[in-house]
Amino acid sequence: MRYKVVVFGVKDTSENIVEFIHKNICPVELVITISKEVLNKNQVSGFKGLSVLTERYGIPVFEADSYFLTDEKTKKFMEENEFEIAVSMGWQRLIPKYVLDRFSYGVYGFHGNCGYLPFGRGRSPLNWSIIQGDTRFNLNLFRYDEKADSPNVFATEMFSITSHDDIRTAQYKNMICSKNLIQKLLKAYEEKNIVIRTESKDFDSWYSKRTAADGKIDFKGRTRDIYNLIRGVTAPFPGAFAMCGGEKVTVWEAHPFDEIIDFSAYAPGEVVDIFDGKLVVRTVDGSLLIDRYECGREIEEGDILE
Repeated sequence: MRYKVVVFGVKDTSENIVEFIHKNICPVELVITISKEVLNKNQVSGFKGLSVLTERYGIPVFEADSYFLTDEKTKKFMEENEFEIAVSMGWQRLIPKYVLDRFSYGVYGFHGNCGYLPFGRGRSPLNWSIIQGDTRFNLNLFRYDEKADSPNVFATEMFSITSHDDIRTAQYKNMICSKNLIQKLLKAYEEKNIVIRTESKDFDSWYSKRTAADGKIDFKGRTRDIYNLIRGVTAPFPGAFAMCGGEKVTVWEAHPFDEIIDFSAYAPGEVVDIFDGKLVVRTVDGSLLIDRYECGREIEEGDILE
């Protein structure tokens, strides 16, 4: 069978993109995802089963037995069918060359950073951008090759990351720009005129892989760095955390509180006061208001988060 427009995905954002393309641009003829058994072996923040798309729109969904697409079932499926173009949304693994070669117009995905590819290649670029305090994000739609985030750029859109954004609101902006880019790509595909830019004057740099353990808060750090970490890894990611009396405190929402009040009588990480269930916590250069958190014990004034 020949599939014209295909989407690779494993997340709620993948579902969103499939629905957008299918309703507004052209039929999506196939979705490639992973089985729940594969999910048990891979950490996928925001995973969403996509079989519902078959029930809702009649779109066939192929479930690979490997997130790396190296299983025999997937190899057989690729060999027995033909494909034209694919968009990858939320697929956080390299797609092997044998799969890429099966798509006559290529497989396209998204990657961004505050600069221009090949700067900022690697993992979790939107999380990293917030954590590092970047104020803009260049989102590239690029053609995949066997390397990670190669500068084979079809088109780019930019959006701002404000001091009020967290990872979820940044994902909303990312999705809006993604839709604009996909419209441009599929129009070029329809016209059989997809032009790729490969020249770049930028240098290679890489974001490293992030795990849940990287969300540990260091209250000896600056308030802005703590705030950026919290908003950069909040839901749908595992969240920032500290320990208090042997119990884990997961911090979902916080913001800088005050940098003028004299809190020198308190240690960094100490709970200075509590208002409406919100914690005022001293930092090195001021204080933080923790608006929303989870903990297995009640937190009181004088407790130390560390």
